[in-house]
Amino acid sequence: MAGILSWFWNERFWLPHNVTWADLKNTDEATFPQAEDLYLACPLAFCIFMIRLVFERFIARPCALGLKIQANGPQKAQPNAILEKVFTAITKHPDEKRLEGLSKQLDWDVRTIQRWFRQRRNQEKPSTLARFCESMWRFTFYLYIFTYGVRFLKKTPWLWNTRECWYNYPYQVMVQSDVDIHYYYILELSFYLSLLFSQFTDIRRKDFPIMFLHHLATISLITFSYVNNMARVGTLVLCLHDASDILMEAAKMANYAKCQRLCNLLFVMFAMVFISSRLGLLPVWILNTTLFESWEIMGPYPSWWVFNLLLILLQILHSFWSYLIVKIACRAISRGKVSKDDRSDIESSSDEEDSPLPAPVQKHHNSTTNGTNKAHGTNGYLTAGAPCPDQH
Repeated sequence: MAGILSWFWNERFWLPHNVTWADLKNTDEATFPQAEDLYLACPLAFCIFMIRLVFERFIARPCALGLKIQANGPQKAQPNAILEKVFTAITKHPDEKRLEGLSKQLDWDVRTIQRWFRQRRNQEKPSTLARFCESMWRFTFYLYIFTYGVRFLKKTPWLWNTRECWYNYPYQVMVQSDVDIHYYYILELSFYLSLLFSQFTDIRRKDFPIMFLHHLATISLITFSYVNNMARVGTLVLCLHDASDILMEAAKMANYAKCQRLCNLLFVMFAMVFISSRLGLLPVWILNTTLFESWEIMGPYPSWWVFNLLLILLQILHSFWSYLIVKIACRAISRGKVSKDDRSDIESSSDEEDSPLPAPVQKHHNSTTNGTNKAHGTNGYLTAGAPCPDQH
């Protein structure tokens, strides 16, 4: 174990040339960020998760009920013992061969059986009330942490001159503002750890792998930047991300509360902040200082490359999400309102398929399905902007 730890914390990887871990040990005269500081994040992540449960139960839920948000989930599939047995014991996604066999056994057409399985899968999705509570929790945390970050960052010199992030690096001792950095970092790391694990129990969305990759990259960036004392520029990255997340969660809440105009307004604000901050400020302000100013002042070393590659990975993810935002915006312009999410966790393929499940269609009769009530099968969850609920 000692050999593994020694290999992992290799000074030639983590630190610039001619710098050792001994140089960054705390003394009576100087205090530096220590890797041991981050150990607190694991138990704190569990505490944050428990606080979230209490918040959603005793604060968010009453607020949702006050806004007349009901705990109704997606439309339930009509009871059928044979299909239920297949769904629970064999597969939730039957292939064409099994669909044809069930069609013959039940004397239903294949399309009706496909619709039954889709509704049965959606039946396990959380209600609008649960989604509102989740968004309200995230909105509250992002608002708090963003406000805290802005409050202490406006007093720091590196907010106004990013070259200050690299002068005398890595021998930048922790002063009072850096004590705020310590608290800021621990809290952000704990929150993203809680998101990483709660993602498996939260609302499942189509971009689950992308969000999982995003959380891993964020946690790695927070950890790496703190351990090798790049925390100053790290605070700028964190604060920049939190700004648009607040508006995203607010837009979701407006969507679930069926506030159409507020939903549209918040979506426009979110889209503007997201694209301008993550496709504008991040590369021009953050990547410029981490790639070019740091190279000029101190030069590259192995963990410097890792840090910048992770930032570039985040930039690629931002470009993908910006594409989705623009896609939603174009649809909103054509329809007059924000309508449908491109990463919804409720399955749908067309308006016709998402209509209420009709009575079983006997194949030997010329019966037709009732497709008059065309309700989208989406839950209205946002990637980038709040889809409004009128079309749901």
